[in-house]
Amino acid sequence: MPHRLTPATRPSTTLYLSAPEAARLIVARGLPACLQGIADCIAADFLRWGDFDKSARVASYSPGGAIELMPIADDATYTFKYVNGHPGNTRLGLSTVMAFGVLADVTTGTPRFLSELTLTTALRTAAMSAVAARALARPDSRVMALIGNGAQSEFQALAFQHLVGIRELRLFDTDPRATAKLRDNLQDSGLAVVVCQSAAEAARGADIITTITADKTRAAVLRADMVAPGTHINAVGGDCPGKTELEAAVLTLGRVFVEYTPQTRVEGEIQQMPADFPVTELWRVLAGHQAGRKTRDQVTVFDSVGFALEDFSALRYMYDAAREIGMGTRIELVPDLDDPRDLFALVRPALRQPAAPAHHPTAQAEPA
Repeated sequence: MPHRLTPATRPSTTLYLSAPEAARLIVARGLPACLQGIADCIAADFLRWGDFDKSARVASYSPGGAIELMPIADDATYTFKYVNGHPGNTRLGLSTVMAFGVLADVTTGTPRFLSELTLTTALRTAAMSAVAARALARPDSRVMALIGNGAQSEFQALAFQHLVGIRELRLFDTDPRATAKLRDNLQDSGLAVVVCQSAAEAARGADIITTITADKTRAAVLRADMVAPGTHINAVGGDCPGKTELEAAVLTLGRVFVEYTPQTRVEGEIQQMPADFPVTELWRVLAGHQAGRKTRDQVTVFDSVGFALEDFSALRYMYDAAREIGMGTRIELVPDLDDPRDLFALVRPALRQPAAPAHHPTAQAEPA
């Protein structure tokens, strides 16, 4: 069923959830519970695939990164996310990814919820990876290679632990400091952590391989000769034109699954392949229209680029959670008018102020 919005205390007020409040909400609910809750919302919304007005994200690309808008709506709720991706930001003391989003009422256009989405995007990306893995990986998968140990890596690790059943992580990053950070953050998680010296070493013996690197380049972080039969590959880092992580030959080892084909053809790993390269949209597997993994030895690839429906799911989860816990601040993002036809009433007092002196450009002498 569509996610129906209930009226706010005043129709024109918007609930605002800041980044610190979102962090407190996640701590209060528990990270595993939030990952599970967002995953449940994603799975439920993907089963309503046909209910949504979908489009690829609108992107502005620059040499240093990208800024994107990701809109989507059903007949009750509209959402969008603003998000950037600038791999060089860490050298400036900034996050590679920063985001915020809005959830609005389709019937009136009223913005009901304005939220940070930097932290929430990390949760939703990890939850989406877990939803895909539950449909595509071998059910007894217990070991995951995590290649790329940056800001998203802890969330991927914990989503796969709590939602998929992973018990051991094999870590590799070209920056040893990133791996040390990840290892330290996971020391109380209950996961067995093995630090590896190469991507090939990390992939060895892994049931699932997650690649989540940040460099905006055509890379081959994972080669075909690193992939054993039966492996599920969760390719997360390739998410814009000109940025890949998998050697093209990896995509021919088995079946490739995507979120929204028109977007993934431009941004995903399959941008390396011909336009008719066969892929299966994940919603078809979740809905039972097509099979996922067909044999134990089959290689499966989830070419994940991030799709607006996942943000829709995450926003509605955070909106409901914030109201249940009593978090967030009511703000007047749009005017609250006694007469909705009289917008000028907000500035009518300006008429009683002294008029500003007229400004005339200095006259220029006409040429003789």
